Amino acid sequence: MNAVTGLNRIWRLVMTGFCFALFGLGGLLLSLTWFNLLLLVVRDDNKRCRIARRSISASFRLFLTVARSIGVLDYRIHGADCLRNERGCLVVANHPTLIDYVLLASVMPETDCLVKSALLKNPFVSGVIRAADYLVNSQAETLLPQCQERLGRGDTLLIFPEGTRTEPGKKMSLQRGAANIAVRCRRDLRIVAICCSEHLLDKQSKWYDVPLTKPLFEIKVRGRVPIEHFYDGKTPEPALAARQLNRYLSQQLQFVEIPFSELNDASALSRN
Repeated sequence: MNAVTGLNRIWRLVMTGFCFALFGLGGLLLSLTWFNLLLLVVRDDNKRCRIARRSISASFRLFLTVARSIGVLDYRIHGADCLRNERGCLVVANHPTLIDYVLLASVMPETDCLVKSALLKNPFVSGVIRAADYLVNSQAETLLPQCQERLGRGDTLLIFPEGTRTEPGKKMSLQRGAANIAVRCRRDLRIVAICCSEHLLDKQSKWYDVPLTKPLFEIKVRGRVPIEHFYDGKTPEPALAARQLNRYLSQQLQFVEIPFSELNDASALSRN
């Protein structure tokens, strides 16, 4: 490692710490000021929720712009317009890093999201989750009816079916929640594959484990999967259809080493 590379890595280490602080304080500031103001001035719950989600998306775009500008990371989103315009379906993605949700939500201004209940105990993000009225995975009894209602009114539901970040070097294991929701709510899915050129913010990395070179995130939005291919409302049984769909999702999301370098058409490349 030469001196220039070493200095660059030190710079990115310091700036990565700055970005972590910026993200945490930004979430706290939104919760204490803007979201509380919305509670006072916007009486309609649905309208307030949509404004909150758009605010979160805008803050993520700002955060990613800062992170890119100071050299912490770079990212490319292929097919961002598909996500931006998607309505009434599930968006399922693999989960290699801590900021996958940030990257996707930055181009999905009104997305709903299924989150872990443990995040409600995090003071930096709990206010964001409540203001956006995200679905919580511990609400087992009401989860399916809520998904049905929200998807029916045109919301898009973002789910990471692994339930946690992918562990490098191990086979991906999907929970069946996303497949069950898709089958029982009779909703299409949009598959998104996320790749990172370096090990950063993954299951085995700390925030200060900065790679030698600047990481590049590549996100490829794949085609929409019609639920009728797996379940027509009659046959097979919903449980069997969910298993078949989950197996299909696992096969699709295992293959995340997509040859993005072959996508040379500039019109297919969306960058925030």
